[in-house]
Amino acid sequence: MGWVIMSERELNRVEVLAQVLDGRLTAEAAATLLNVTKRQIFRLLRRFREVGPSGIRHKARGRAPNNRFRDAKRDYALELIRESYADFGPTLAAEMLAEHHGFKVSRETVRKWITEDGLWLSRKQRRTFHQPRLRRECYGELVQIDGSDHRWFEDRGPACTLLVFIDDATSTLLHLEFVTSESTFSYFGALETYLIRHGRPVAFYSDKHTVFRVAQQGARTGHGMTQFGRALNELNIEILCANSLQAKGRVERANRTLQDRLVKELRLAGISDMEAGNAFLPGFIERYNIKFAKAPRRADNVHRALNVEPDRLREILCYRDERYVGNQLAFSYDRRRIILEENDVARDLPGKYVDSYEFADGRLEFRWKGMSLPYSAFDKDQRVTHAAITENKRLGAVLEHIKAEQDKAPPKKRRAGKQRTVYTPTGRRNDGWNTLADRRAKAARAASQGSDT
Repeated sequence: MGWVIMSERELNRVEVLAQVLDGRLTAEAAATLLNVTKRQIFRLLRRFREVGPSGIRHKARGRAPNNRFRDAKRDYALELIRESYADFGPTLAAEMLAEHHGFKVSRETVRKWITEDGLWLSRKQRRTFHQPRLRRECYGELVQIDGSDHRWFEDRGPACTLLVFIDDATSTLLHLEFVTSESTFSYFGALETYLIRHGRPVAFYSDKHTVFRVAQQGARTGHGMTQFGRALNELNIEILCANSLQAKGRVERANRTLQDRLVKELRLAGISDMEAGNAFLPGFIERYNIKFAKAPRRADNVHRALNVEPDRLREILCYRDERYVGNQLAFSYDRRRIILEENDVARDLPGKYVDSYEFADGRLEFRWKGMSLPYSAFDKDQRVTHAAITENKRLGAVLEHIKAEQDKAPPKKRRAGKQRTVYTPTGRRNDGWNTLADRRAKAARAASQGSDT
């Protein structure tokens, strides 16, 4: 006799029935143990005596269920899914089959069919694994940078952003700075402090924030490089953008640690504003590095000397652009009309481009071949409009600016829609002097007077 496959429930029945046949257990006790009636125990005993243990197996084992779909229907459903719903999930595919084709089948049956046919991968099969990336070998070879928007001062102060510079080889915090939000100028300020203190690293590693990477690489306008990327290029520092959060996990894990430890230390120190927080950060960085910094695989420090004069560094770490000069020695810049003063240099500039330099302190300069050009500016209306596009990471700072502008003065009346003129009531009532009946009476009097003459 070959192998007989039985379930645990069926094996338990065989054991109890064998005890009943041996006289060690009564039929009533067996019925209680197996949770069946006494009559069912006698049926099982009769089958056990005639066939043996294999007779206790369920009769339907190995047979197709009575409610199964025929192969033709299954193939028809799979053909419909391949043609029209190849990228649909099981739930949506089952709904579409019922709604558009009158083919009613449960989503789990559809899931089973498309999984067996290779049209659908289970959640376990779709799961991807991010293999850990080895640290760089040298200190200063790769510096990860990121901004963490958080309520660092809890309810004692406004939410702000912490800019984090961390070395990939050693997990050493190189620079921390509280800023209002992630912006080009905030990163310029942090970068200037970092370069003066540590020198130039080989490369920075960041996310795909628009400060570091142009969102639309194939745009017709622009040079395909952000202001931050242009500054790093002039300093001979590479900028690399990660494709996922896991790729820059070093700085992300540091952010999580800082959001726990730094918040609590700021609370104990009674600090509730960014200025006091930035003064507190150097001591915190020293304590953090003593506890969490690792030794690099190689002892070399690959930071390079800055070798840039302070004035030259400020010219690099600013917002630079070009403007086309019109025939009137004028052009637009940031909703302002710039008019160059007429002199020997400016007379030759119409039809040419001048360089603009916007600094973090608000200063604005326009230069032609390094020569500063005197100008006058006329401001336009600079209200924040309802249609303004705002990055998510700067939304808090923009809302604070909007609140401040709203507190200064009531909003100006803005017209909307296609109507060009609006009737404004004067308060005077029509006493009937120019009604249709009055005009007819005047015409009749004039006609009678004409006939009399």
